[in-house]
Amino acid sequence: MGDFEQKKIALVYDFDGTLSPEPMQHYGVLSELGVEASDFWNDVKEKKSKERAEELLVYMKEMIDLAEERNVSLDKKAFANHGAKIKLFEGVETWFPRINKYIRDRAPDIEVEHYIISAGLKEMIVGCSIAKYFKEIYACEFRYNEQDKPVWPARIISDTSKTQYLFRINKGVLDVNDSINSHMPREERRIPFDDMLYFGDGDTDVPSMAVMMQSEGHSIAVHKPGGCPRKCIALKKAKRIDFFAAADYRDGSELDVLVKATLDVIVDRILLRDRISQLRV
Repeated sequence: MGDFEQKKIALVYDFDGTLSPEPMQHYGVLSELGVEASDFWNDVKEKKSKERAEELLVYMKEMIDLAEERNVSLDKKAFANHGAKIKLFEGVETWFPRINKYIRDRAPDIEVEHYIISAGLKEMIVGCSIAKYFKEIYACEFRYNEQDKPVWPARIISDTSKTQYLFRINKGVLDVNDSINSHMPREERRIPFDDMLYFGDGDTDVPSMAVMMQSEGHSIAVHKPGGCPRKCIALKKAKRIDFFAAADYRDGSELDVLVKATLDVIVDRILLRDRISQLRV
């Protein structure tokens, strides 16, 4: 009898624009720093271009400098408090337990795990209301001094480096201090790519979407409800995604129906693999 262990499904989410309508820095942090969001990002882009720098490093350092200059506390607690103010798309608050129950009712032996891979700030995401649902949150982080003040970026998650974390989930090497470069046969990987779904909203998600599609996984693009889906249409034409829908996570929405249909396919595939493995001598 076989002993089939790959009975997990991973749902992996970008954050800004995917679960939340605006960049998370807009929910209190920039206003506390005394700067308008448009002015902040324009300044970041100008410095990025002038200094040929990585935009994520520029914006994180800019936040540190503004906090120091204006004597604003941006310790971990402050970031978490701002994270609690993040607005989410409709239905997101109840999405995770609903999806978990949907799979549990269909196949009790199959477990669903949710992950974040975001260029946003981990310190804010851990403070938001849905943080408890994620097995891991991979996002940009600061280094802190002994006074708990941010002094430098400790980790950045760029559009291309996001793919590293897909492989971490795939291989089950979740600790960022552990290498993922060693070869691992497909049958030994904790969650095969075809049992993974990636949710994103735009250009910064393209490398991750490409990896998912090339690896027989599933990619989904969302757009603001009532907004123009032009970018999503382009992603579909480029074969970066399976489908797209408005970022309405409520029960019965188009996104909800399409994701559950995809999960049905994955569950049936897992059950079939399990059955076949048990027939092997």
